[in-house]
Amino acid sequence: MTTSSHAVPASEPPPLSGPACQLCGAPAVVHWQRRLTKEEFTAHLTWEQERRDRARELADPQYPAPDFGPLPTPQECTTSVFACAAHAITLDAAALVHRDTCTAPSPSGLTGCDCTPESPPAREPEPGASGGLPPAWSSGR
Repeated sequence: MTTSSHAVPASEPPPLSGPACQLCGAPAVVHWQRRLTKEEFTAHLTWEQERRDRARELADPQYPAPDFGPLPTPQECTTSVFACAAHAITLDAAALVHRDTCTAPSPSGLTGCDCTPESPPAREPEPGASGGLPPAWSSGR
């Protein structure tokens, strides 16, 4: 058995997979939700209406027409914002839904953003938080 004197080329890093920082393109380590801008929401509604129209065209006429319910409203729609460690906002801020005008990630306001995020939803009480069993349960006696 002989050893080779050829240098083994360093392997190239695998191509980026998954989300990337929207500011610099590095791999994302944090993400948060932002409301859609007016332009994004208009594009989303157009896409949703086209999707519904196409589904109706393809529907089997022997069955009832698809019922999709009302179109989404701006308060129901968000988009994900991704950032690397260098451009991330705080975890507390990332846990909240941001306004459509939020500019984070931005090099001028690292670890923060320029909007006031929405308040978190009210917490629902835990089942059985009153200390007893729910009324429909019995102790088996």
